[in-house]
Amino acid sequence: MSKKVLFVLTSHDELGDTGLKTGFWTEELAAPYYALSDKGVEITLASPKGGLPPIDPKSEDPSAQTEATRRMDNDTILKDKLKNTYKLSEVKSEDFDAVFYPGGHGPLWDLAEDKVSQELIVDFYSNDKPVGFVCHAPGVLKDVKINGEYLVNGKKVTGFTNTEEEAVQLTEIVPFLVEDMLKKNGGVYSKIADWNPYAVVDGKLVTGQNPASSEKVAEELLKLI
Repeated sequence: MSKKVLFVLTSHDELGDTGLKTGFWTEELAAPYYALSDKGVEITLASPKGGLPPIDPKSEDPSAQTEATRRMDNDTILKDKLKNTYKLSEVKSEDFDAVFYPGGHGPLWDLAEDKVSQELIVDFYSNDKPVGFVCHAPGVLKDVKINGEYLVNGKKVTGFTNTEEEAVQLTEIVPFLVEDMLKKNGGVYSKIADWNPYAVVDGKLVTGQNPASSEKVAEELLKLI
């Protein structure tokens, strides 16, 4: 019986009031998608609004391309799935073995505030199913609570660092800083040198620091399912 993993992507495409576009970061979808699907995992894509989620235009820069993103460029099956993501409100945790959230700046605006997403994460986690987040996606845990306690409270976590955010010059634009939020909510936050692959596992919670960490997060998720 093949394992099933739900990927939750952002539907948000505005970078604050800069007039610039954002969305999900291509590598953070592509790398985990292939790390899992090549091992026979069945992947379903969902987003708050359904349909085609916005891609962060910066993740299309030649400098941001990887083997996985180049493979995605020619993958008609994945592109078709992307065009037709399920609405988040239509998916149920019982149909999947784990959930994974790719980053990009988009999730800080929509998924971080999305009640449906929050309930979904609680459902997975309370039923002992792994939950994975990479880069900005740990930001979606901002208001997620289990029995009145922040899910990240007392848990080992990582996520996009304040200095990585400074490097992309968006410190003043984002609604909150992932590193600060995780610490504020009681997370035991750690990181390594900026832009290096780093993933942290605490029980069923897997978090990755930056785009380069996305495949690592997927590999850790795979071990847990």
